[in-house]
Amino acid sequence: MKSDPFTEKKEPLYVYELKLRSRYAETDKMGYVYHGRFLEYFEQARTEMIREAGISYLNLEEMGVMLPVAHVSIDYKRPVFYDELITIRVLIFEEPSTRLNTWYEVVGEDGKTRLTAHVVLVFVSEENRRPCPPPAAFTEGMLSLMQEYAKQH
Repeated sequence: MKSDPFTEKKEPLYVYELKLRSRYAETDKMGYVYHGRFLEYFEQARTEMIREAGISYLNLEEMGVMLPVAHVSIDYKRPVFYDELITIRVLIFEEPSTRLNTWYEVVGEDGKTRLTAHVVLVFVSEENRRPCPPPAAFTEGMLSLMQEYAKQH
């Protein structure tokens, strides 16, 4: 199993933050955001992070590259409630290769961590469905974000 950068207190190469408010349709009978919804939240934050790097999922697909999920693990600590403003942090601890290792931290308005997660995605050629390197535009965009982040932190 991969080491956990949250417990090891590693410094990320890049952090992207997305704020969103939980909606009524996303909650269960207890008023908690249903656990499966967090994967959608992660996808939304990851999509915007990639867009921040100057490329979109649509661009990747147009280049013949897909990015399926290969692994997910989530550690739930506290519930997120209906109508709660949360911050979803996407943390990158290593440069992308054929795999894009993304880590997540969901934080409530009170500053408390609600959950942490790890999602591994694999760059796959649409043509042969085999792992492939990420497109140069993606790698360059992510490296640029990492360099800018390093200057600020």
